[in-house]
Amino acid sequence: MEITDVKIRKIMTDGRLRAVVSVTIDDMLAVHDIKVVQGDERLFVAMPSRKDENGVFRDIVHPIAASSRKLIEETILEAYEKQLLMLEAESDEEAETTDEV
Repeated sequence: MEITDVKIRKIMTDGRLRAVVSVTIDDMLAVHDIKVVQGDERLFVAMPSRKDENGVFRDIVHPIAASSRKLIEETILEAYEKQLLMLEAESDEEAETTDEV
């Protein structure tokens, strides 16, 4: 399995939800609505889920093997961190441009 694309769809700063992500696997399967969540001790990835008739959230899609889960989580968190750094750099550039005016 190869994750061939990661798209950070939305980044949030309020609450525990930090981002909504889509991934493409092997250029053949897209998985949307993966969430990056701030846990008590670290960021983690929550797979797409929906509430069942008993009010319990159940994953719609999820990796079976621990190694697959690790690959998905590491790839998503790396892309998220890169996106944050890029946004921070853009913000710094805008601030410098504003200061020069």
